[in-house]
Formats: sequence, C-alpha cells, structure tokens
Amino acid sequence: MAHPDPGAGARASARVVAVDLGASNGRVFLVEIGEEQLELRQVHRFWNGGVRAGHHIHWDVLSLYHGVLEGLRGAGRSGRLDSIGIDSWGVDYGLLDADGALLGNPVHYRDDRTRDVVEPVVERVGAPELYRRSGIAVAPFNTIFQLVAGRNDALFPLARTLLLIPDLLAYWLTGSVGCEETNASTTQLLSVDGSGWDSELMDVLGIPPRLFPPIRRPGEAVGPLRPEVLAEAGLEHPLVFTAVGSHDTASAVAAVPAVDADFAYISSGTWSIVGVELDSPVLSEESRAAGFTNERGVDGSILYLRNVMGLWLLQESMRTWERAGRGLPLEELIASAAAGRPLRSVFDPNDPVFFSPGDIPARIARVCHDLGQPQPETPALVTRSILDSLALAYRRTLRAACELSGRRVEVIHVVGGGVNNDLLCQLTSDACGLPVVAGPVEAAAVGNALVQAQRLGTVGPDRWQARALVAERTQVRRHRPSAAAEVRWAEAEARLAAPGAGRRPT
Repeated sequence: MAHPDPGAGARASARVVAVDLGASNGRVFLVEIGEEQLELRQVHRFWNGGVRAGHHIHWDVLSLYHGVLEGLRGAGRSGRLDSIGIDSWGVDYGLLDADGALLGNPVHYRDDRTRDVVEPVVERVGAPELYRRSGIAVAPFNTIFQLVAGRNDALFPLARTLLLIPDLLAYWLTGSVGCEETNASTTQLLSVDGSGWDSELMDVLGIPPRLFPPIRRPGEAVGPLRPEVLAEAGLEHPLVFTAVGSHDTASAVAAVPAVDADFAYISSGTWSIVGVELDSPVLSEESRAAGFTNERGVDGSILYLRNVMGLWLLQESMRTWERAGRGLPLEELIASAAAGRPLRSVFDPNDPVFFSPGDIPARIARVCHDLGQPQPETPALVTRSILDSLALAYRRTLRAACELSGRRVEVIHVVGGGVNNDLLCQLTSDACGLPVVAGPVEAAAVGNALVQAQRLGTVGPDRWQARALVAERTQVRRHRPSAAAEVRWAEAEARLAAPGAGRRPT
C-alpha cells in the first residue's frame, strides 16, 4: 500500500467514505478509522443488476452514480469527511467521446457478445502467449474480448477514452482521468510485470492503445470532488477522492485478518474468488492450463486465484422460485439444506451452462441427471446441492493453488457476504480439511477504507499492520474441520472426476 502523503498531516483517526459496488447491490459506508479504531456504518444501500435492453445486458451506471451521491449525502450529515474511494467488480467499462461524454451504457460481463470472438483471439495470439504477457486466465468476460467484440459497434469509432467502472465514477466526481492498477489487471491488457498497458498486444488485436489512460496505484490522491458535486451531495467542505484497490477482490484481500502469509482466502459473494497471496506471479504452463490468474493486489502483491461461480447460483435460483410463487427466505432455505443428506448431488459450479441468467434449478437438475446422480427437486435439495458443490470446488481449487504456487496454507479466511452462511463455511472447512475464519462480511469496504486511511496517515503503511487492526476490531466466526468428513469429500471428488462424469473442467 502507498505511504501517506507528506502533506496530509498526522491524525489520530479519519472519517472516510467507502463505496463498494457489487453485482447485485451497492453499499456506501462511513468508516471511522485510526490505529486503534475501525467502525463501519452503512449509510446507503441501493440495487444494482443487469438491465436487458435490445440485444444486450447493460449496467445502469447513472443509477449507480446517483446511489454514490445519495451515500455521500448521508455520510456528510454526520460531519466533515476526509476522503472517498470506490471499488467494484472488474472487467466492465464505459467509453467516452472527445468531449468526455459517455457513449452508451456499459455492457454487462454476462452479456453473450463475446461468444464468437474468444476462440479467434486465442488462436491469433496463442493461449500461452496471452498468459505469459498478462498472467490472466482466458475468460469470455475479460475486457480484451469485450473490446474485440465491441469494435463493430456504431459508436466505437467515436471513443477516445476507456474507463473501468470505478474510474468512470471517479471521473464524474472529480474530472480526473485514470485507471487504477488492481482493476486494470483484470482487463488482460496490463503487462504482468506491472510496467503498464500492453500496447503491442492491443495493436495485434486492433484495439486502439489511445483509449487507455494512465495507470494509478492504490493510495494515490486522485483529486478533489468538483464544486457542483459537493453542492449536489450537500457537502460544505472540500473532499479528496483516493484511488483504492478498485477491484473489490483486491480490497477484500487487503482486509483479511491474517497474522502471517500461510493463509488462503475465499472472497464469497456473487462470485467466489479463491486463492493465495504471493510476491510474484506463477506463469507456468500448468498454471495456465489449470485456469489460474495473477491479479494485482493493493500493495504490489499478486493475488493468485481462480473464479468459482459462487452464490450467484443460489441468488438466481431464489429469483426463479420467487417468479414461480415458491419464494422462501434465505434462512429457511439454509436450515432445510442443513438437514439434508450431504453430497447427494454435486456438480461443477463453473460449468458454462450456469453462466447466464435463467432457470438455474432446472439446469442443475439436467446436469445432475447427466452425471448419473439424483436430480434435486425441491428448493432445499437444490440449495444443499449448490452449497456442497461450491465447497467441493473450493477444495479442488485451493489444493491446486498450493501445488502450483508452492504456498503452504494453514487457515482459510472467508470474507464477504458468504460469511453469514454458516453452513457453507462449515462445509468449506470439512471439504478442505482446514480451519475457516469467517469475517469480515464487508471486507471490500474495510480494505477500501484501509487504503484511504494509509494515505491520510492514520493507519501504518505496512499491510500486516492494517490486517492486525482488522483482526483486533472485527468479530469473526471460526469453523473446525471434521476429520470423519474427509472420506465423504474424497468420494464425491472422485465421483466428479470419473471418466465421462464431468461435463467441462473447472
């Protein structure tokens, strides 16, 4: 993390605004933070999600911006603010014209416009070469493929600047143009050594390098909010925007309450991000073939990880049941699932059939049928199948991460919304045979606030000092593995790995 600004002045504590934008909702927190203080208060929450219009799924980015302003207004009611920072999901972007106007609503990463471009791009560049240059695993939603697919859009020739979602909001707030490093690494267009944008790769693929603004690093002061923004948010004093780990995974890992390096993390939300923290990337062919990615952390670390589909499966299932008039509260679903038979029906959560919105329970039933397993027919059985399958995927992913990176893991830290799912956390501990420390829930917001506090000088610049503060000031729940469960999990893993059983590898 960046060292404090010399001109910031030493203070005992700071009051910062941490905006955390997820794929289903946005949250704005007022965080009071210092060497012995870490207090979060949610001041605003608002809906987020894909909006299908015409042939594509879009983000309603103006609504997101309005939510940020409302959150600022709420935070400002309690007194003077010292800083604001924004984190969000990765890969998605907006394009600006020569006058700085947005050229259409950003397209959602779950849109299928990249369906026919991934294979030609990989064939042209070569999968090993793409991995060597970026350290990022090929995925259809990566910015590189979105841009190749979007070159034929009528408005694309008018584009002069590309801004990832947090940077677009920062531009509207401050007028300053740039791209923060941790989110930039998700594009698959940033050099793996952190030296900057890979303009040579862009030229090969017909992506104009001029679109890409200068790189910012976490802890940099972006600039003051515009006077009209302050007026609209009802703020009476100037406020500086701080570049944080604007990819929510980077912010979440920064807030892991670990005491040493021998830990793994699962950032559990719509996606489950599973991995370890390293000092340098792993670029072996085995790593590429296993689908691992090397993203940038907030302090120059490497987040060696793999995406698992995550609680999207349960969220989308609940939407399906609600539309059918069979909706149940999450707590009831989890309680019913806990009473069910373990590992009755398991599947690969990363099967591409689950990627798009729709009737996930029906898709799970079909996949389980194809695997020769019982089809889960009730919401409780579907829920148990999802949670068992996620824990099994975590087991496979963590063991592969340790083998490929050489990192020893003694504990798993689960952060994000999945912390509240005690059943999933216990299943994860049992499946992986490791203790699980669950918390904090709002890890991305905490990590966001930590970087702001480090710039202001109220928290030490060392990441372990920051993590010690989280450990001291955050309540966590601990789960211990059951040794007797290992046989069941090994059998379930073998069931999916059996010849002809798997549909597609994770």
